[in-house]
Amino acid sequence: PEVLSTRNDIRDCSTDPPYLPPTATNTTVRLAVLRGIMWTHGVHAYIVPSTDAHMNEYISERDARLGWLTGFTGSAGTAVVTQDKAALWTDSRYWTQAERELDCNWELHRTTAVESIGMWILKAVPAEGNVSLDPFLFSIETWNSYSQALHGSSRTLLPLETNLVDQAWSDQRPLPSSSEIYSLPAEFTGSSWQEKVAGIRQQMEQHMQHPTAVLLSGLEETAWLFNLRGDDIPYSPVFYSYTLLTNTTISLFVEQSRLSVAAQESLRSGCPGPLCVELMEYGQVSAHLHDYTQGNVTVWLGTEYTTYGLYSIIPQEKLLEESYSPVMMAKAVKNTHEQEMLRAAHVRDAVAVIQYLLWLEKTVPQGKVDEFSGAQHIDTLRWAQEHSCGPSFQSISASG
Repeated sequence: PEVLSTRNDIRDCSTDPPYLPPTATNTTVRLAVLRGIMWTHGVHAYIVPSTDAHMNEYISERDARLGWLTGFTGSAGTAVVTQDKAALWTDSRYWTQAERELDCNWELHRTTAVESIGMWILKAVPAEGNVSLDPFLFSIETWNSYSQALHGSSRTLLPLETNLVDQAWSDQRPLPSSSEIYSLPAEFTGSSWQEKVAGIRQQMEQHMQHPTAVLLSGLEETAWLFNLRGDDIPYSPVFYSYTLLTNTTISLFVEQSRLSVAAQESLRSGCPGPLCVELMEYGQVSAHLHDYTQGNVTVWLGTEYTTYGLYSIIPQEKLLEESYSPVMMAKAVKNTHEQEMLRAAHVRDAVAVIQYLLWLEKTVPQGKVDEFSGAQHIDTLRWAQEHSCGPSFQSISASG
């Protein structure tokens, strides 16, 4: 048979047997295992998102549930599995990629609208059926959209805290990161974590609703607040964590064994007292939040980064909701020192780009460089700059 060019090498499910390119993943066994687990839970349809418990677009390998289940490795998509159907929704950036990576178990829908997913579910799931998802992987807004799409249809939207894909993935699932979480040197921050905490507490005091606590779910919020960094997600200097900051206490939910000695000393330097950081295990956040909200309290949170799972633990009358938490807003305003650091980083990066352009001028006429080797070379030049910790996303290199 004629060898197809890579540009056209996509699946063809209309032939017998179907044509699958070498880039497609065989998902038959994975789907069978998941469907068995769904059956035991009484679930008729299961929704799988591409994000993680902190609403990140880019995620760790351990959180790539959509990729493992479907074979599709794009950064945005949603899958729904029933006992006899499986479908993936994604946007136009990824249509060709999806046709190369999916096998014929999957229908591809060229949209990301929840309305489209909801309509499909209503056709695929019988009346009185259960539609389930992991509430700790969906934003409040997305949960509400699904709830609205199924409202009055006699199908039940059933949150399941046990993640069914994780059960199916079992011991093949990648392990969580074990790399060190470290303190950012003071020369880069412009203010200590103690000063940042004091600033947030002042905002709590001055707010007309007088919240007693701020809940942080966005990974960059906790990293910024405590001047800590990690590498749990490629191209992002963050680590898996939550923070509950009250007027008098600070609870940091993180895998304690990963904190460097200097980081632990820094966090414990104010103990005992209101600037003492109590370290708690990452997985304890739900139980701790549940206990905390039994009292006469008000929890301030940013809805953009909080999952429906955490949000639903807090009684409505004890919630102060804004799109972004006060930490996210404070982080967005750079102090003078941070502005200087930003400019200096851009100058160092510009040096690498100029070196790259000179290198291209010499090597392209010799026919010695392609898009991939070019991307590798600019990464090398950037790494050579002082303080480089790597690029903020994979270098996008294209010509012609």
